Amino acid sequence: MTKDDLKRHLFSERTNVYAVLDGASINGLRMKLYQTDPVHFCLFRGDLTPDVAEMAPYLVGLVDGTEFTEWLLGECFGKHWGVFAHSPNSITEMRRHFRGLINVYDEAGKPMIFRYYDPRVMQNFLPTCNAGELKTFFGKVDVFFAEKGESTMVSFALENNDLKQKELN
Repeated sequence: MTKDDLKRHLFSERTNVYAVLDGASINGLRMKLYQTDPVHFCLFRGDLTPDVAEMAPYLVGLVDGTEFTEWLLGECFGKHWGVFAHSPNSITEMRRHFRGLINVYDEAGKPMIFRYYDPRVMQNFLPTCNAGELKTFFGKVDVFFAEKGESTMVSFALENNDLKQKELN
């Protein structure tokens, strides 16, 4: 999928566009965020050691035509760097929502990090969810977008409490 295709799908509606990006998959993400200065938040809480901050997930507000957005959309596809979302809500509200999805617990109550921002994880996870889980996961998100293979992106939306998937080329 080309950068122009991504832009057409992501910026086709009048809504906020966000990316949840995986610092563990994107070499130098923190430096790129520092250099280009888009509105962004680390999704891990507290004071982080430099190595943890380097590997952490980041929420970024995307604006069409800005240096960071142009770089991201030109480089990301096919590399599992993260997922995109449409929401009318502010980045501060979205930070709260996306942070709330990071920690999950196993059967013994042990906390684990849920890497939902990996497009491969999202594609496998969402179809297994019941209506209540989908409502919690989507929260304030209208549509999620995740790459699928080398040339396709999938959109995920809730319609009448049902998950709707659509392949976008």
